[in-house]
Amino acid sequence: MAERRSPSRGMDDVDAVTRAVLTASRLLVAVSARSLAEVEERVTLPQFRMLVVLSTRGATKLVVLADLLQVAPSTAMRMVDRLIAAGLADRQVNPDNRRETMLQLTDEGRRTVADVTARRRDEIATIVERLAPEQRTALVSALTAFNEAGMEPLAPVTDDPELYPLGWVDATVGRGA
Repeated sequence: MAERRSPSRGMDDVDAVTRAVLTASRLLVAVSARSLAEVEERVTLPQFRMLVVLSTRGATKLVVLADLLQVAPSTAMRMVDRLIAAGLADRQVNPDNRRETMLQLTDEGRRTVADVTARRRDEIATIVERLAPEQRTALVSALTAFNEAGMEPLAPVTDDPELYPLGWVDATVGRGA
C-alpha cells in the first residue's frame, strides 16, 4: 500500500500506524480472551459483555439492554436465560411498573465481572511494566490522542464506581448527550 500524505504535515505513514494499532488490538483481544479463560465454560465473550453492561448500569429492562448491546431483544433474552441458568443474573419485577421485568447481576455475576477485570488489568500492567518509563509516557500520549480521535472517553481509574471494565460504555456518556 502506498503511504498517505497529510497536507499539513508532509509524509504521514498511516499504513505503519494502522499496522501497529492492529497488532496492539490483537494483543489486547488475546489479553481479554485469557482473562475470560477461567469462566469460559460458563460465559462467552458476548455474554460477558452483557454482564459488564449490567454491572455498570444496574437493573435494566431487556429492551434497553438489547439496545445497548446492539442486538435484537430475542437475542438478548436468550443470553439472559443462559446467564440466569449459570447463576450470574436474575429477573426482578420493576417496583415502579409491575408489568416490567428488570434484569440484574447476582452476587456471583458481580464477582465474575470483578475477577475477569482484575485478571485483565494485571496482565496489561505486566506488559506495561516491561516498557521503559519514557516509552510509557509516549504510549500514554499516543493512546490518548488515538482515543480522542475515536471519540472514546477515558477509562476510569480503578477505584471509580463507574468502572467500565471492558471499555464498552453507553454511547451518550462523555459525548455531550
